[in-house]
Amino acid sequence: MGGEHGERRLAAVLAADVAGYSRLMGADEEGTLARLKAVRKTLVDPAIAAHRGRIVKTTGDGMLVEFASAVDAVRSAVEVQRNMAEQNASVPSDQRVEFRIGIHVGDIIFDENDIFGEGVNIAARLEGICDSGGICVSAVVFEQVDRKIDVSFRSRGLQRLKNIERPIDVYAAVLNKSADDCRAAPASQQIRYCRANDGVRLAYSEVGSGPPLVKTANWLSHLELDWESPIYRHMLVELAKRNTVLRYDARGSGLSDWDVGDISLDAWVGDLKAVVDTSGLQRFPLFGYSQGCAVSVVFATRYPDRVSKLVLYGGFALGRYKRPSVTAADLERYKATATLMRLGWDSDEPTFRQLLTSQLAPTATVEQAAAFNVMQRKSTSPDNAVRYYETVSNFDVTELLPRVSVPTLVLHVRDDLMVPVEEGRRLAAGIPSARFVALPGRNHALLETDPGMAQFLEEVSYFLETG
Repeated sequence: MGGEHGERRLAAVLAADVAGYSRLMGADEEGTLARLKAVRKTLVDPAIAAHRGRIVKTTGDGMLVEFASAVDAVRSAVEVQRNMAEQNASVPSDQRVEFRIGIHVGDIIFDENDIFGEGVNIAARLEGICDSGGICVSAVVFEQVDRKIDVSFRSRGLQRLKNIERPIDVYAAVLNKSADDCRAAPASQQIRYCRANDGVRLAYSEVGSGPPLVKTANWLSHLELDWESPIYRHMLVELAKRNTVLRYDARGSGLSDWDVGDISLDAWVGDLKAVVDTSGLQRFPLFGYSQGCAVSVVFATRYPDRVSKLVLYGGFALGRYKRPSVTAADLERYKATATLMRLGWDSDEPTFRQLLTSQLAPTATVEQAAAFNVMQRKSTSPDNAVRYYETVSNFDVTELLPRVSVPTLVLHVRDDLMVPVEEGRRLAAGIPSARFVALPGRNHALLETDPGMAQFLEEVSYFLETG
């Protein structure tokens, strides 16, 4: 639609400027201009052209660029920032030309070869809150590029941007890791065995270096397959860069004994104690994942002198059978799930296991889902899967929560399909002084590319290293 008001259209808008430009100009005006001109010519403009962007206008230190798609805009920005980081590696920090980039998809007005409107304003404000060398995008951009490009994002939550009426949900690209993060990933793990009090053989492993971090077993673990899995490997590798991660397969699953008489919450707590006793650990932070959170809570209240800190992710105090909101129809559905488990778990056809995978990781790629389907089948028998499911469904550790006496961090994905975020909030509310963090995303099993993964790792690292 033309006319005196210009043409309106939907576009991806990229706004960029040079961080600390006034400081750079004050220190070396000619040198700064020369460096900016050189990077524009060799790095920035070619990246924009390669991804079909149109440079609308430039200022002394910035530019406004229009793209037809969010994917092209973000790919261009990632290419620019990664190339700039590589080039700046040998440049003194006070002389570096570093861009801040904001990207938004919205309605714009095209008039006399320039663009205006809220889409432009939001992109410019996103640029303004961005870190040097970083990229900030709005939620609408994130939703359009998620899993389509080779970069992950962390949520910065709702931000009130200057002169923008409504808060904007902002995501920051995770581009270049710090020197500490770039340490070589642990190449292998050492698997050992010990015995529980009732004689059940338990497999456990240690990997990484640094202070200990004990991870409680969860559904369904397999020490070897988890380490290779596209579902769990990224989290394990990242944790093992800063900690010696001790984890184990609970009785009835993985490399531990499958033919066991007792599968219960008490038995799983006993398994945890047997593993840490055998390893020689006296006091350590404990990381509970999903139903491993209840096991961790029980252990922390029984042995408060052994636990220094508690990290609980995706957990709950009440199993699905015990929650006040459960209906008769819910119970029938849960029982039907258990029946299907017993009948279909060991089938070559993964249809039933895929139903669980779709709840645990609804945004998983085909390859990730297939790997998780295989891992579940190889992790336990059909009967043990049903026993595990029913035991977890009957968990109730609510009365123990007020007795947790160690610093506790509780994390939960906001749109978790398997365990509603309200269960995580109740878990945190019941533990004295626990801190609760809601992560963006939908997957109960956090994936490498999930928007919440980077934030999860940052929160856990900060919590373990402070206090």
